Amino acid sequence: MTGMQEMTLVESLKGEDLLTLGELKTEEVEGLVELGYVLKKLAKEGRYPKLLAGKILGMIFEKHSTRTRISFESGMIQLGGHAMFMNSRDLQIGRGESVSDTAHVLSGYLDAIMIRANKHTMVRELADVAAIPVINGLTDIYHPCQALADLLTVREVKGGLKGRKIAYVGDGNNVAHSLILAAAHSGMEISVATPEGYEPSPDVMEHATAIAGSTGGHVSWTSEPAEAVRQADAVYTDVWTSMGQEEETAQRLEAFKGFMVDDDMVAHAKPDYMFLHCLPAHRGEEVAASVIDGPNSHVFRQAENRLHAQKAVLASVL
Repeated sequence: MTGMQEMTLVESLKGEDLLTLGELKTEEVEGLVELGYVLKKLAKEGRYPKLLAGKILGMIFEKHSTRTRISFESGMIQLGGHAMFMNSRDLQIGRGESVSDTAHVLSGYLDAIMIRANKHTMVRELADVAAIPVINGLTDIYHPCQALADLLTVREVKGGLKGRKIAYVGDGNNVAHSLILAAAHSGMEISVATPEGYEPSPDVMEHATAIAGSTGGHVSWTSEPAEAVRQADAVYTDVWTSMGQEEETAQRLEAFKGFMVDDDMVAHAKPDYMFLHCLPAHRGEEVAASVIDGPNSHVFRQAENRLHAQKAVLASVL
């Protein structure tokens, strides 16, 4: 069977928003991962199905970006469409135009909106009003496109997701929230280790636990990193201080002592563990250079997979 014949869009997402993986069905998450896998295989063969010819994606950025901007823009081009970069400071929304008015206006020009925003509430308001699909490129609470790329990476390297264990060590932030939901949908075991006071949202943990109950997955939290990493197939971390939290840097450096993913910590994982990081990374802070630059690291494969996972999202919603 050719790659093109294997390609199946997630039809139930046509015209829909993608704001958080918690709002998707398990089969939709699985479908996006498999579609990303096929689209990547086609791309490696030099084949780019023009599924989105004539479609325009508007990309609004309130936060700086490398991977999100370039992967979405490249993805639209590869699928035959076009992407427009819009810095929020250059839009009237940056000068006080309401989110509602902006949503109405953009709905008349574009086929979809991807937004990388400070507040999830703002993205939710945009999606509630817009007549076109809205894709969450990152907010303070969720980062669903990153988590889809994470699943794709584990699926590639390990051959499957169900029953695998992934350990997340660090801040219970937006990346952690989406990873927890993604792992639950996939029937994985996810063990999260954070310092007390930096735990993931209880609502996210409760929602993910409910999802895991129907997929055979398992969700847990601990304040002991070595416990979380024990016999893990994948070890994941993120920066300790995210954009907008710079004033907390000194406090966080103190709170996260003992949480750096180093050689001693990953010795608790399986010998063939894979290391993941959504990037950018601070070597010597949340991860040792010997780990992120070592033979078990898949961070650049993971970064590339943002492109293919997001093509799956774009093709399905459009």
